[in-house]
Amino acid sequence: MNETQVRQFTYNPPVEPYLSVLYQDDDLLVLDKPSGLLTVPGKAPEHGDCLERRAQVTYPQCRIVHRLDMDTSGVLVLAMNAKAHRHLGLQFERRHVKKSYIARVWGQVEKDSGSINLPLICDWPNRPRQMVDHERGKPSRTDWQVLSRHGDVTRVELTPLTGRSHQLRVHMLSLGHPVLGDNIYAHEQALSAADRLQLHAQKLTLFHPADGKTFEFVSECPF
Repeated sequence: MNETQVRQFTYNPPVEPYLSVLYQDDDLLVLDKPSGLLTVPGKAPEHGDCLERRAQVTYPQCRIVHRLDMDTSGVLVLAMNAKAHRHLGLQFERRHVKKSYIARVWGQVEKDSGSINLPLICDWPNRPRQMVDHERGKPSRTDWQVLSRHGDVTRVELTPLTGRSHQLRVHMLSLGHPVLGDNIYAHEQALSAADRLQLHAQKLTLFHPADGKTFEFVSECPF
């Protein structure tokens, strides 16, 4: 991660709680990831502490299925065996998994709901930034709904129908409403309005690999 693109980035992941388990059985391990912790190890040795390695201390067989951005908190599922890993991977690939996020964004969003369809691609010279590119970008869609408005801040529920990197952050920025505390995309006012990225994976709904039953996992929003 390049410090010229990310303001004052120092990796200092939280250690309390070390690992927060929402649910566990023979096939699933569902965790509540804190903001500031990487999902998987970074390239640098000092970025080795991550949710995957913490989980594998207690559950050495568990495998990552999907990721959350380092600064995003909330529900994340891991597979406990190879069969479950394949099953869950296909659910994410075929978009059978339903995800719901809560965010606080800068400014008063005018409409009450909407949908954003903008193709995204990595802004390679400025990675990890992503950008809208109508020629080379991959299709991405986010549905959104306003939950409340307070002064210069709007609380929204975001439902991604695709899973592109930084999708929710870039899509809200495209509306002119960056997520508060976003050290990559927010302007100075929005950045200083919160002490962390105000984006939380609140709900994840999937089919259990063993019997196909619908399971819903929820993490209460911490902000």
